[in-house]
Amino acid sequence: MPVKEIIKLGDPILRKACLPVEEFSLLPPIIDDMFDAMYESEGVGLAANQVNLDMNLFILHIPGEDENDGGEPRIFVNSKIIATEGKSKDSEGCLSIPGVRLEITRPEIITLEYQDMDRNNHVEKFSGLTARAIQHETDHLNGVLITDKVSQVQKLQYKQDLKEIERQAMVRYSERQSGSV
Repeated sequence: MPVKEIIKLGDPILRKACLPVEEFSLLPPIIDDMFDAMYESEGVGLAANQVNLDMNLFILHIPGEDENDGGEPRIFVNSKIIATEGKSKDSEGCLSIPGVRLEITRPEIITLEYQDMDRNNHVEKFSGLTARAIQHETDHLNGVLITDKVSQVQKLQYKQDLKEIERQAMVRYSERQSGSV
């Protein structure tokens, strides 16, 4: 089976706030497909809307990042950041905006409320790359992209790349809407 396509900048689903997951029994094959797509694209995180699914779900796998995740693949359902601390600036890329890296300032430490695949509720604190990746994926689930978090000046260096990504995304979107994909 082919790996799910990563939706690119310009596709309307990336600008939509995703709906809560209610039917957890549907998740296992979706999550398997998401991990396949993320690994194929060499990413560390992936939100459901990046594979054209309108649901509050994202995955992460940051090998050996810190004691919070032990480097294990993680699944977050119906997540919400409930507290933040500090500030940190770092370069970020995005599977939906290939070839673009932007300097993004984010909170350094976050507290996340989420559910696991068994509907269990969790509240957990994260820092480092894990906290940054969670914020990045949470932004996706809220229709926010890294290009929204920087100045026009910072985006200028990628102006042509961004236009081309959007053009190609709209072609793919039109193909999906017409059923030709």
